[in-house]
Amino acid sequence: MSKVTEEFGSMVFNDATMKERLPKEVYRSLQNTIRNGKHLNLDIANVVANAMKDWAIEKGATHFTHWFQPMTGITAEKHDSFISPTDDGKIIMEFSGKELVRGEPDASSFPSGGLRATFEARGYTAWDPTSYAFVKENTLCIPTAFCSYGGEALDKKTPLLRSMEVLGKQAVRVLRLFGNTDVTSVKTTVGPEQEYFLVDEELYNKRPDLIYTGRTLLGARAPKGQELDDHYFGSIKPRVKAFMSDLDDELWKLGILAKTEHNEVAPAQHELAPIFSTTNIATDHNQLTMEIMQKVARKHGLVCLLHEKPFAGVNGSGKHNNWSISTNTGVNLLDPGDTPFENAQFLLFLTAVIKAVDEYQEMMRISVASAGNDHRLGANEAPPAVVSIFLGDELMEVIEAIDNDAAVSSKEAELMRIGVHILPKFPKDSTDRNRTSPFAFTGNKFEFRMLGSSVS
Repeated sequence: MSKVTEEFGSMVFNDATMKERLPKEVYRSLQNTIRNGKHLNLDIANVVANAMKDWAIEKGATHFTHWFQPMTGITAEKHDSFISPTDDGKIIMEFSGKELVRGEPDASSFPSGGLRATFEARGYTAWDPTSYAFVKENTLCIPTAFCSYGGEALDKKTPLLRSMEVLGKQAVRVLRLFGNTDVTSVKTTVGPEQEYFLVDEELYNKRPDLIYTGRTLLGARAPKGQELDDHYFGSIKPRVKAFMSDLDDELWKLGILAKTEHNEVAPAQHELAPIFSTTNIATDHNQLTMEIMQKVARKHGLVCLLHEKPFAGVNGSGKHNNWSISTNTGVNLLDPGDTPFENAQFLLFLTAVIKAVDEYQEMMRISVASAGNDHRLGANEAPPAVVSIFLGDELMEVIEAIDNDAAVSSKEAELMRIGVHILPKFPKDSTDRNRTSPFAFTGNKFEFRMLGSSVS
């Protein structure tokens, strides 16, 4: 077995670890909670907490934290040790079910968006069992939602989980209308393409503007920009490759499916893309990815810049989100199949997405609005700030035929013809990739391209 397969997920209390360490009935009950949202009683939580604590201590943990995502753009954590005093003046290591499922960090100094009065300070964290706990350095990190005493969401995870739950419920209802009784849950999936810049730490320390704002505010243009198109997908320099290799190792230990890495368009700009996963897990993983990128870069004498527009005159950094909807039986509801004009189920979900984007495009724009992203999208970079949808010729023909009550002719899959006989023949995709549309269909998913590199 290779080192990668042995170490992947080694710092995560994942399904395989649960199955190994939990009694069968406890494991089944927890899985019922994770998959179907069933209430987890305290007795089960106590057993899970004890097993989680024992595993974490074996991994070197001495503390635990409820790891959450307030409205600051970064994660937050308060560390508590496992120690508990005994009568003989010594200590034992304890972790209860109550400590696992609920925490009470002070919420007074976190932004609330005007949801609460100034004096209201109580906040609660609640365990999200759908996102695995993990050990980071010497701390067991438990992904949690964060809300106020009145139940108002004070974080990014709670609204996301709410939206996923509503979408899943309605998607299952629609599938029942098609006679599908096998599907019990539907979830959205995301694969975020993380762009970033790497600069030498010594040079970075000479630029107060970079240090304090994340971007250059003055200075001459670089003698060489991106005019020659030679950096994109170019050979990766040894120093950068060493950083990428160490980054992969750290991410894989945390169960993050880091897959693709390459040079981006601008000099010193790069990209890391993971394999897609359930949206709330992908969001947690992206927060971890951004944090670890910055830490690993320092070990190599580099600084990782996540600002959307750190340098004038060259491309900024985005985070393209590849978004789709999948059932628990493994069916991608945005996959048109070989004959999309006959696939009524696909067409219904497709038109629902189109209607949602049309009606709520202001919310989509607000979701990506930030000072840094205004510098990126406000310039002449793709995509523009105006929301539009690109479907490709084949799907547009189907949609227009339905709109005009006209027939759609069946088409065989077209083969790519490159003009060299020795090269392999393979089926052509149903659509090109439209790089200027902020919400483009790319075969079996939508690519939301407006997001900035620093947000999640």
